[in-house]
Amino acid sequence: MTTTEIDAQVRDAEIEAIKQVVTKVEHAQNNELPDEFVSLFRADAIWTTGGGKRLFGRDAISAFTHQVLPGGMSGLTVTFEVEHVLFIRPDVAAVKVRQVYQTPDGPDVGTPLFVMAKEDGQWRLTACQNTGVLNDD
Repeated sequence: MTTTEIDAQVRDAEIEAIKQVVTKVEHAQNNELPDEFVSLFRADAIWTTGGGKRLFGRDAISAFTHQVLPGGMSGLTVTFEVEHVLFIRPDVAAVKVRQVYQTPDGPDVGTPLFVMAKEDGQWRLTACQNTGVLNDD
C-alpha cells in the first residue's frame, strides 16, 4: 500500500495516534519523567538534542535524559503542537512539531522533526532532531 492508498479515515486515526505520542513527550518533559520519555523511543533510535548532542540508541538517550530532565524544567513549561505529518510509508511518518518553552524571559520556540515508525501497533520515535528557531515569523 502506498501513501496515496491510505484512506482518509485510516490516515486521520494514524495522525491522532501520532499526536498522542507527541502529547506524551510533552507530558514527560513537563513532569520530568525520564523513563516515560525514553519509553517512547525505539531501541535503536537516534536523537539530536536542541544543543546538538547526538545520541544513538535508547540506552544513550536514557543516560542523557536521566542527567538533564530531573530539575531541567524548573520554572519552565513546554507545549508541543503537531504542525504537519508526512507519511513516508503507512508505517513511517515525518512529523514536524512546533515546540514552545515558556521561560522567565519569554517564549523560546523550537521546531523538532520526529521520524516515527509504527511497530506492533505503536508509533515510536525513531530519528529525531530538535532545532531552535531564530525568528518565529
